[in-house]
Amino acid sequence: MPVHLGAIRRGVTALTVPWGYVMILDDQPVSMRVRNDAPHLVALDIDGTLLVTGQRVPEPTVLTVQLVRGRRHHVVLASGRSLTGILPVAKELGITDGWVVASNGAVTARLCGTCTNGYMLEDVLTFDVGPVAQMALSRFPDVQIGVEEIGIGYRVNRMFAPHEVNGDQRVVPAEALGELPASRAILRGPDVLDLLEPLRRHGVTATQAGHDWIDVTPRHLSKATSLENIRSTLGVPRHNTLAVGDGLNDIEMLSWAARAVAMGHAPEAVKAIADETVGDISQHGVIQALKPLI
Repeated sequence: MPVHLGAIRRGVTALTVPWGYVMILDDQPVSMRVRNDAPHLVALDIDGTLLVTGQRVPEPTVLTVQLVRGRRHHVVLASGRSLTGILPVAKELGITDGWVVASNGAVTARLCGTCTNGYMLEDVLTFDVGPVAQMALSRFPDVQIGVEEIGIGYRVNRMFAPHEVNGDQRVVPAEALGELPASRAILRGPDVLDLLEPLRRHGVTATQAGHDWIDVTPRHLSKATSLENIRSTLGVPRHNTLAVGDGLNDIEMLSWAARAVAMGHAPEAVKAIADETVGDISQHGVIQALKPLI
């Protein structure tokens, strides 16, 4: 269904979208109009925020993101996903230029329609996977490990289900998991969360991504560190930053943003960091968060 903007009376615009009407008040105070019209950096988590894992981005969300970009705001997808997993979502949203933050901040790329594979790597931070894999296997011999290969997929000790990771999977012997430095590794298995603190003491960033899942990335790293670099490059004022997320790996990003929005189904620890909470994923909460910008 098309999106229409039509004046219905002085100072008020009606935005017609598939889920109803959004009233945009143009007679708000000048200070508010200036703040909303100035380019913002809008950081959006993907899974649990833009879509349900394994599904496509709902059309109302796609239309809203396009409207935000149409107002010249910088929409940056910031995810724990690999770059391979982010690119299809960017395509669904019609984002062919701009920045994306992958692997919880370990990989920053710039989308470019004329570039090979559609992107340029701007910043890649890595760590030595070997000691991490050895620690995990010594404690939990049956742990499932995936080591990210940027733009390709993962080398793994056992196959993950297709919907669990993005890209190709290459099964390798345990000793080959750490053959090259990597931006991100996945540890999965019962009781694997017992490794969170030992890993952090070892000098890497360990983030809980599920009841049996840990994401491991380089030390002192989060989505926020990469977003701050992007903000500085773009010259967006700190007070014009917005972040929307739902996971524990979004806490640093929400703490960084001037306006932090938690999805309604987010854990209490995430909601406690946020300035406000919107509807859950089934209620298109991200649309509520983006309305002030359109």
